[in-house]
Amino acid sequence: MTSETDHRLDPRSVTLQREIGWYVTAGMSVAFIIGLILLFGFRRWYWWAPVWTLGSIGLAWLSYRWAEIEYRHTSYRVDGDGIEITSGVYWRQVCNVPRSRVQHTDVAQGPLERKHGLGRLVIYTAGTAHSKVMLPGLEHHTALTIRDHLLPRESADAV
Repeated sequence: MTSETDHRLDPRSVTLQREIGWYVTAGMSVAFIIGLILLFGFRRWYWWAPVWTLGSIGLAWLSYRWAEIEYRHTSYRVDGDGIEITSGVYWRQVCNVPRSRVQHTDVAQGPLERKHGLGRLVIYTAGTAHSKVMLPGLEHHTALTIRDHLLPRESADAV
C-alpha cells in the first residue's frame, strides 16, 4: 500500500463522532442540571433553567459541527517509508512514523466503531515521544491493510 497523496478518514467517522457527541452532551446536561438542583434547589429556577437550556443547546450544536470540522483537518499518507498523520484544527500536528521505528501495530474497535464499520489503527514505536500513535476513523479493512503494510518485511529477530 503505497500512496503519494493524502487520504481522508472514512466519512462514517463524522457520524460516529456526532453520535459520541450526543452521548457526551446528554450526560453533561443531566449532570449539570442535577448539580444546579442540588446547589440551588428549585428556588430561582427562572435564571438557571435558561442558562442550562442554552448551555445544552450550545454543547449539542458544537458536538454536531466539531465532528465535521475535525474530519476536514485530519488526513494521513502511507508510503514505503512509513505513515504520516496530520491532525488538529487550531494546533496542527504532523506525526511521521518511520517504518523502521514501528515495534508493533494493533487495530482496535469499540462497540460504536464496530456498529459503523470503523476501527482505530494503533502504532507502537521505539522511543518515548509519540511511542503510541493512534489513527481513529478508518474503515476497518483499511486499518488492517495499513497495519499489515507497516509490519517489518524482514525479521532480524533471534527468537
